[in-house]
Amino acid sequence: MVHRLLSERLIAPLSVPSAEPQRSTLIEAWKEILLKEEYGTPLPPPDTLFFDEKEPEKQDRNFCAGFALRYQVIACGTLCGRSFSFPFTVVLPKTEGKHPFFVCNNFQAELPNKYAPVEELIERGFGLLHVCYKDVTSDDGDFTNGIAGCLYPDGIRPTKDAPGKLAMWAWANMRLMDYALTLSCLDGAKGTVIGHSRLGKTALLTGLLDDRFAAIASNNAGCSGDALTRGKEGEHISNITTNFPYWFCENYKKYTDHSRLTFDQHLLLAALAPRLVMIGAAEEDIWADPNAQFLSCVAASAAWESYGVKGFVSPDRLPTAGDDFREGALCYHLRTGAHYLSRRDWNIYMDILSEKL
Repeated sequence: MVHRLLSERLIAPLSVPSAEPQRSTLIEAWKEILLKEEYGTPLPPPDTLFFDEKEPEKQDRNFCAGFALRYQVIACGTLCGRSFSFPFTVVLPKTEGKHPFFVCNNFQAELPNKYAPVEELIERGFGLLHVCYKDVTSDDGDFTNGIAGCLYPDGIRPTKDAPGKLAMWAWANMRLMDYALTLSCLDGAKGTVIGHSRLGKTALLTGLLDDRFAAIASNNAGCSGDALTRGKEGEHISNITTNFPYWFCENYKKYTDHSRLTFDQHLLLAALAPRLVMIGAAEEDIWADPNAQFLSCVAASAAWESYGVKGFVSPDRLPTAGDDFREGALCYHLRTGAHYLSRRDWNIYMDILSEKL
């Protein structure tokens, strides 16, 4: 059934060579298309980078009833010869050992918040590096502030494939990973980038650009993220390029009529193989379209199989609320409720990470 649905959406099964270098060449071609036509060319690494940590006396050593340490860090440096800085928060379990951790780009700066249940993360043994996306650059068409101002001091993107705001938020995620790798209490091989909605799209792009992340969690990312565009319900490219054209590169406007698409979002998922990828959907989130998210997983699965790794394993039917498909390295769950990054979603992601990483 699902393969018939893919055929109706004009999605051909992926054919991924199992041998190198043919496989790497193919995946690099997918990445080139996605970056040139949708997300924009990647930002360069910082010219200089350092981390300004708060003095020990300003650290919160009694956070979460004393089970965690919380403190703020300012990422500082230069990019394209211009200065930047943005704050982020670090929360670390006080238990001994090297901990898995999340890098979370979020809608709010304070912790805890409705999208980041910090106490549950600490109880499960996870660290958290948390940044508010608007502290990196604003969520609008102003390209003169924050990281955007380093790239475009006059506020004008010079080329059609110049990166938009999603690429800048992804760049910030990578700087948090830079910092995580300096901490002896964190296991650098067990870092997960997570995001919700537009920041779920950002998490996927982060994983595409930075293979230091062992896992990627994309929650309700939907259109131009983890959902197939062809045949999709709810949000479409035309909605994004009308309301949020600054998220993507200018080339993406060519696909407002999505019948012109020469690629689709399953290539983004496939390019993340063979790492652990977790897709979260919600039954009432028709704007994101849970079925299109599910079918994207089905269409991408062959990339994992080309590495000899189980990809997406599911019944031959569309998902129903309560489904949690985690047998392979490409996972999908569909919960009841609406568009939201809930504690139920976080617990599913932590369960999978504890099992598979």
